[in-house]
Amino acid sequence: MESRHLRYALALAEHQHFGRAATALGIAQPPLSQQIAALERELGARLFDRTARGVFPTAAGEAFLARARRALAEMSAAVSDAGRAARGETGRLRLGFIGSALLELLPSVLGAFIRDRPEVRLGLQEMSTRRSTAALLAGELDLAIGRGAPRGAGAEDLVSVTVGRDHLVAVVGAAHPFAGQPKVSLEQLKGQHLIIAPAEEEPTVAAWLAGLLGEGPDVPARAGGVTEAWDAHTIVGLASCGVGVGLGPACLRVAARPEVRVCEVSPRVELPELVMSFRAQDRSPVLAAFLDITRERCPGVAERLERRLGAR
Repeated sequence: MESRHLRYALALAEHQHFGRAATALGIAQPPLSQQIAALERELGARLFDRTARGVFPTAAGEAFLARARRALAEMSAAVSDAGRAARGETGRLRLGFIGSALLELLPSVLGAFIRDRPEVRLGLQEMSTRRSTAALLAGELDLAIGRGAPRGAGAEDLVSVTVGRDHLVAVVGAAHPFAGQPKVSLEQLKGQHLIIAPAEEEPTVAAWLAGLLGEGPDVPARAGGVTEAWDAHTIVGLASCGVGVGLGPACLRVAARPEVRVCEVSPRVELPELVMSFRAQDRSPVLAAFLDITRERCPGVAERLERRLGAR
């Protein structure tokens, strides 16, 4: 029994005439009659009564036709589901990201992805760069967005591409001496209590900052003191409380409150790049769809991504 036999039986039941059913199916009448007869022999039951008034389903025929309709519907749904999955319209995407990615990058890229593919199941988790890299390598994430390229064992198995660049700013409360200054210098920052990302969670940023301020790798031991906070909103909130000077990307302005001031750092200091990473061997259509939207929404990403993929 094949799917065409189900279609033949349903057409005959609908038209109640071999000639009309054959015309609707686009075949000659004799083959249709032969196929229905062969189907009845296979089932061991008469499916249709042939009368002078027309061809009508028997009780066995009605039972068979009910199942046939459902079977064909399921086959059609299976074809549709397979196509949607192949196009990345269904499935799952697990994304780990640093908090600052929510300020500029993700509202554009993730927002468009959700609108285009509302049936994709999203697993979203704010994570430090170190944790998201580890989760990506362990197969617990499909995509990670962090500050600086992934490092350590297994990083060579990842494709990493820059998706954003930003520069350093200082965030202070309205009562801080820096509040009335449009800019602060690196020398001024050296004596301040800083609010920065934890070194163990964001090693690239911590090492970069230590070098910038002319200090050793043990940043928490610096003379001015350090409060660790890797969430952008936490950095802004602690600065507003007068805890110290928050350091972060310029996109922190999006999260700024009326009671804080954002100062440029002089000379201008470029931060480690915002980097998107995924496993090189991942062939998920959902991931491919997300990358397509990233290409569209992030200038220069298409060329950088093609260079990285072409090098593998």
